[in-house]
Amino acid sequence: MSKPTIEQLLQVSPCEYSEGLPREQFIDPCIHQMWPQMPRIAGPAFTVKCGKGDHLSLHAAIYRANAGDVIVVEADPEYANTGGNVCAVAQQRGIAGMIIDGAIRDIGEIRAAQFPVFARGLMPKPGAKEQMFPLNQPIRCGGVTVHAGDYIVADEDGVAVIPKNKLIEVYELAKARTDKDAGMDLDAWKAQHSKKIESKLQELGYSE
Repeated sequence: MSKPTIEQLLQVSPCEYSEGLPREQFIDPCIHQMWPQMPRIAGPAFTVKCGKGDHLSLHAAIYRANAGDVIVVEADPEYANTGGNVCAVAQQRGIAGMIIDGAIRDIGEIRAAQFPVFARGLMPKPGAKEQMFPLNQPIRCGGVTVHAGDYIVADEDGVAVIPKNKLIEVYELAKARTDKDAGMDLDAWKAQHSKKIESKLQELGYSE
């Protein structure tokens, strides 16, 4: 098949992408949605590395990322890396959202604007603007090595990082699982599940 569209990627939960991805491709769950019931986001990663106590790279990235990109950031968790105005500019430019291995601030403004941000938490104190690192280099975010152009799918269940060279394969597996589950009501699922569990227990010699 051809490469899935963003709309197609959005129709599949990060849970189903686990069919084709190892645990190492899912970002640390400490990096979570920063306001309730955020919409699922998907798009190519625009990668950013920030220095210790600094957020200049991220502030530069909002003017360089393309519409539809997800900005993914390796940052210092001790300081806020983005806030209301920075997110507003990103949203204005069509950026799909941010995944930040660090803290943010101005959550009220970000929530009111409905801009999707995943981060470790909140910190009122911002970083400095003195260090600039090359953009779109490999980074580490929540324990995952993320390359520019890898695909991010994120919602309240978590953040999947799909290597760009495995996108079609991973999507096909996830979509097949999605379709299978959609065609099965709870009674059918229970019958299949029970049979599988009892078979495994018998295999392990468990007879209670």
